[in-house]
Amino acid sequence: MQQLLLDSLPHAVMTLAKDNRIVFVNPATEQLFGISNTVLCRLKLDELVTFGCPLLSLTEQVRRTQTSVNEYGVELVLPRSGETHLVDIHASLLRDAAGRIMLLLQHRSMAQMIERQLSNRAAARSASGFSAVLAHEIKNPLSGIRGAAQLLEPALDEEDRSLVHLICTETERIRKLIDRIEVFSDERPIARDAVNVHDVLEHVRQLAQSGFARNIEFRQDFDPSLPSVAGDRDLLIQAVLNLVKNAAEAVNDLGDAGGRIILRTAFRPGVRLSVPGSGARVSLPMQIEIEDNGGGISPEMQKHIFEPFVTDKSTGSGLGLALVAKIVADHGGVIECDSVPRHTTFRLLLPLQLSERPATSTRTDGNSSRGGP
Repeated sequence: MQQLLLDSLPHAVMTLAKDNRIVFVNPATEQLFGISNTVLCRLKLDELVTFGCPLLSLTEQVRRTQTSVNEYGVELVLPRSGETHLVDIHASLLRDAAGRIMLLLQHRSMAQMIERQLSNRAAARSASGFSAVLAHEIKNPLSGIRGAAQLLEPALDEEDRSLVHLICTETERIRKLIDRIEVFSDERPIARDAVNVHDVLEHVRQLAQSGFARNIEFRQDFDPSLPSVAGDRDLLIQAVLNLVKNAAEAVNDLGDAGGRIILRTAFRPGVRLSVPGSGARVSLPMQIEIEDNGGGISPEMQKHIFEPFVTDKSTGSGLGLALVAKIVADHGGVIECDSVPRHTTFRLLLPLQLSERPATSTRTDGNSSRGGP
């Protein structure tokens, strides 16, 4: 009966011997790590997770204090697959002479994605209302300031004309910023067509490698069986381009060779959310990932990166990721970010265009790929 209960649990359960050797796992553990029971029970916990993983320190704390320990929202990086999972951990000492420890890992990604989805939409709505007021109250006075400066220019000497030029330049810069913010006030439903995401990703890669990311290695790992998504091609290009540009900046900030960006697609069913502009609820099985090996995003910043005007760049406006979040939300999708140093992944989950037949593409692990029909 106990074995049946453990096998039925949706959460990963494992038992460790005194030397951290794995002596028992349930099927959910095999699924989490992508490794069979037979192989797992030949390993020690130290061989299963990355060096310095919180899971190791928690097991040591349990042995040292002889008490149970709970830790929430722990990032678990799997060295074999490179995946990062957000989990709640419960660790306790089994009351037997062998001194074994039981670990229970509760995967939080689905609940976390839904929670962040709602937060991102709320942030986009806040930016929408703010931008409408901002555009009206600031753009018109800016035009008056620029016009007045231009009228004064002919009557001024050369030194004062440079100040007029500065006024005109700065008002133009502010006007462009307002134009970018105005995008958030557009609440109209997007036009939806069948969009091949591999075509979108390949288009962005070509743009990036011909410009701001010409010295960065690109890898593509596409699932050729995926059908199209229901959306706006230009908006999806803009969203992915913003993410790739951020990834390139993160890689370039390190100033070393070996910068890498990976574009990946996969089929991941399991999440259902409502689509803006309709009462329908759709599943979001299309997963797009943009991964880089840059310096990473601090845990404090990760909580707010999709909010407007939040940035850690000295020259950034803090609107790029907020716009990405709005575009993804307008498509009825979810955006997530997992980041540790040298491993940052932005993950988009989008609905499929179910009426379309699967798109054809070639799976590639090198520097080029074809993903168009």
